[in-house]
Amino acid sequence: MLATHSAPQTRTRPRIIVADCTIVVPTYNEAENIGQLIPRILENPRFNVLVVDDNSPDGTSDLVRTLAADEPRVILHHRPGKLGFGSAYLAGFRQALASPSEFILQMDADFSHDPRYLDALVQAVEAGADIAIGSRYVSGGGTTDWGLVRRLISRSGNLYAGVILGLPVADVTGGFRCYRREVLESLNFGQIRSNGYAFQIELLYRTLRAGFTVAEVPIIFPDRRVGRSKMSRRIMAEALINVWKLRLGLM
Repeated sequence: MLATHSAPQTRTRPRIIVADCTIVVPTYNEAENIGQLIPRILENPRFNVLVVDDNSPDGTSDLVRTLAADEPRVILHHRPGKLGFGSAYLAGFRQALASPSEFILQMDADFSHDPRYLDALVQAVEAGADIAIGSRYVSGGGTTDWGLVRRLISRSGNLYAGVILGLPVADVTGGFRCYRREVLESLNFGQIRSNGYAFQIELLYRTLRAGFTVAEVPIIFPDRRVGRSKMSRRIMAEALINVWKLRLGLM
């Protein structure tokens, strides 16, 4: 059973979720995007959307709460403050695993992950993969609206992490994913230490080390439509360091 979370002081009744796919979307100041993203996701009756909002000052939670009042497939998990990207996903995964959903997906709220690829990700898992990644770096995938420096940073970051950790995946930092529920059930979330974008690398590393299989689905990845990127030097430094910690068994 998947509960609806609103402001901490508000009690809400749990909802019965019948769709077999739950898409977890972490948000912080995404009011300009989330109101358009949710209807796009819900075009497919198989999908629930679970928004994990870190008390966005721009009213993201209020907007999602309003949508959830009329649509049982919209779930809000409201957190008291900005607790981090990785912890937001883990909170969403825990809540999704409490539901009957067979497939749990993750995506950004800013339309850099186009909802039109959701079906393809689910189909790749239904076809036999344990994890499907929306990949920028396989044949048919790519990026748009990126400058040369950003392309170089992304490519080199993927190469760096992939080589050091021995990951047979072209887009190890890609955050548009579908998991068979058994994959997430098998992981010890308490062992996961990364909280920025290194979270994507660590989660993939741990799932592959556990013997699960991965498929890459080509996607076109544009820059975000509106709002600011959450990338920072601290997040990049965490990724550089945590790759070596994983390699050396220090985390």
